Amino acid sequence: MDNRQAIGSWLSGPRAAAEEMGADFGYRGERLGLPEHGPGSVAPVGRRFGALAIDWALCMLIAYGLFSGGDAQSTGNWALGILLVMNILTVGTVGCTPGKLLLRLRVVSEQGGRLGPGWAVVRSALLCLGVPALIWDRDSRGLHDRLGRAVQIRV
Repeated sequence: MDNRQAIGSWLSGPRAAAEEMGADFGYRGERLGLPEHGPGSVAPVGRRFGALAIDWALCMLIAYGLFSGGDAQSTGNWALGILLVMNILTVGTVGCTPGKLLLRLRVVSEQGGRLGPGWAVVRSALLCLGVPALIWDRDSRGLHDRLGRAVQIRV
């Protein structure tokens, strides 16, 4: 094995290494009964981060213009609170935030229906902690989605 193969397998992560050894994980979302591609499939990670970036920019704009009084230091704190409230209200009612709506994503429960308000609170609070969103399972769901019994899908 030359060094490029070793570095490539290290960068690919444990899933790629296990698949090279013959493990079959199936496609992302298969265990949840979701299709492999198209509407209803698990949302790609890049689009989910893009939606979060759009939501964060919107919250920063609202916080800077309405709450922080032009104080750049307090804008981030206000924006985090606005992000929490926005996620609870929008995900708990219509199933998507403005960023998710623009990128054609939706948050649904594991059973496929609308995510209940209680689970939306759990999911949103964990998302605002930041760390749970960086820990994923093999269906590419963040810990905040898994504990909130939610999955992000394509629309």
